[in-house]
Amino acid sequence: MDVFLYGLIGLLILVIFLLFLKIYLLRKSAEEIRKSFSDKIHTETNTLIDISGRDPCMCALAADINEQLKKLRQERHRYKQGDLAVKETIAGVSHDLRTPLTAICGYLDLLKEEEMSQTAKQYLDVIRNRANALKKLTEELLSYSIAVSSAASLMFEDTVLNHVLEESISSQYGILKGCRITPVISMPEEKIIRRLDKHALLRIFENIIGNAVKYSDGDLQITLSEHGQITFSNHAAALNEVDVQKLFDRLYTVETGVNSTGLGLSIAKTLTEQMNGKIFARYVKGVLMIELTFPFPL
Repeated sequence: MDVFLYGLIGLLILVIFLLFLKIYLLRKSAEEIRKSFSDKIHTETNTLIDISGRDPCMCALAADINEQLKKLRQERHRYKQGDLAVKETIAGVSHDLRTPLTAICGYLDLLKEEEMSQTAKQYLDVIRNRANALKKLTEELLSYSIAVSSAASLMFEDTVLNHVLEESISSQYGILKGCRITPVISMPEEKIIRRLDKHALLRIFENIIGNAVKYSDGDLQITLSEHGQITFSNHAAALNEVDVQKLFDRLYTVETGVNSTGLGLSIAKTLTEQMNGKIFARYVKGVLMIELTFPFPL
């Protein structure tokens, strides 16, 4: 009886051990699938998920995931090819339009010097304004196509946010003054350093300030915190929460936007994300706030 009991206990211990071993191997296979999937989804490699275990269910799971990875890569490749074709088309069309538009604007200037009726002069002014708007749009489209394709060409270096922000405000000061906007600037004395492309950062700041010129009710507050957060805020009664949520969309313009192409903030967002930063807009009690953050240099 004792031998039988000991034998039963031994058998139970063996079964428990085998169960624990099975669970361990399943967990190991699951962890291998998780890590491998995370690597494959974020890289361009053509390798597939491979696991050390031979459990039929785990092997079937890995095989199913591999099939979906193949489809995902095909769709990603198709998207990149289509996206590249669109960018090249936009750049080509924008470039081709610049020359005839420049000529049109030049001849309109010459025509303005000719004798004509007051009505004809009014018509000419309308044509010139529309031609200038179209010229600006083609330039912004070209800038956008360059921005979305320039991630690999960005030159990262230690950049002092304070200095770049001051330079950007100085370059835009004449435009702000012309719109009767006196910016209120607040930034720490200590240097806030991030590893960024200085020229791209200047473009971001200029586009955001340009947005304030279009929609500000006459004020602009620019703040750089000790933690590197940059905030542009201004009263904008003409906007609403729906408008603000769409400000970063390509070609989205608000009816009250003066000479707006709808690409300035979209370019700012693209460049910010290419430098691993974050940008978002909030609208609180009639005040538009655009906030920027960039990661600490490694």
